[in-house]
Amino acid sequence: MSTTTDRAIRFSWAMIPDHPIPQLLDAIELADRLGFYACYGADETYHKDMWQVFAAAATRTQRIRLGPDVTHVILKDPTLIAQQIATLDELTNGRAECGFSIGNFALLEQYHIAELAARPLGRLREAYYIIRTMLDEGAIDFEGKYYRYSGLFTSARPVQEHLPIFLGAMLGPKTFQLAGEICDGMHHALAYSPQSMAYAIDNIKVGAERAGRDWRTLDIGTMVVATVSENARAAKDTARIFAAFYMAATPPALLERHGIDPEDARPIVKAFNRGDVAEGIRLMPVEMSDRLSFAGTPEEIVERIRDDVVPSGFNHVVFILSDPYIVEKWAGVKIDGVLDLSGQLQLIHDRVMPSFA
Repeated sequence: MSTTTDRAIRFSWAMIPDHPIPQLLDAIELADRLGFYACYGADETYHKDMWQVFAAAATRTQRIRLGPDVTHVILKDPTLIAQQIATLDELTNGRAECGFSIGNFALLEQYHIAELAARPLGRLREAYYIIRTMLDEGAIDFEGKYYRYSGLFTSARPVQEHLPIFLGAMLGPKTFQLAGEICDGMHHALAYSPQSMAYAIDNIKVGAERAGRDWRTLDIGTMVVATVSENARAAKDTARIFAAFYMAATPPALLERHGIDPEDARPIVKAFNRGDVAEGIRLMPVEMSDRLSFAGTPEEIVERIRDDVVPSGFNHVVFILSDPYIVEKWAGVKIDGVLDLSGQLQLIHDRVMPSFA
């Protein structure tokens, strides 16, 4: 089983780039001033282009680290990812990080290439090697099962001597093991329960031990849907709507690690799949959303992190913040009593982060 460590907890924000760009840039600049470790971005067709937002943010920030969490190695060739992340690293003077994965399966289905995600471990291993090689050497010759290059090179060079690359994972166990074996870390999407985090840590250890590495040196983050507000009820209502949208992307085994019967989630998934957002939200019970989000007052968030995250061995909390703008844009629902992105970042800084300093 996983064990408690004495490592400090990092706090970051995962940006869903749907807001007006001035709001996103203001929030990133504020997160930089407040001392958040990183601002990550979703690199998906559904949203505005994360890379351009971060390029603009680079000139307005000094310390915060920026990068995809995650970018996808089927929709985007790993050499192009290396080119982009190296360019961002130069723009930020050495503050870029790269999270990668196979990708959003629903998005792959919409591109009619979901079959490429079968047996993903070999592709992920090759993609990591390619990104690492291009970042470290600026050129590659490679003959793999999934990717092939001859004499390929780039002038995009990172400032950092070792730009961190971490794997985005959700189901496991093999992806968690791969992260422990070869990557600088692993960010677990939608892990809230001690059971889900223990499962990830136990498998990260397997991979790390296989490679003779110390798992405690890795960046191990939980990416959580979160709403922080003085009004606990409004926070939970906001997070419930946001979490409902993620239900279809949550594998049954992960639901079970949160004490949820996948059969209970099936009507919600069916409603979203047929485009009935209102019905999907209506069917989402508060008890279920409480297990699939960190929502409430700052004190309630502190309690969840202290009781569930810290003992697990995870050392990084990445908040996927839900706010009134995103809820109205996605669901057409107006929410009162919840702050915007910048307001929630300020509240986390003032009332959550000090408990883990």
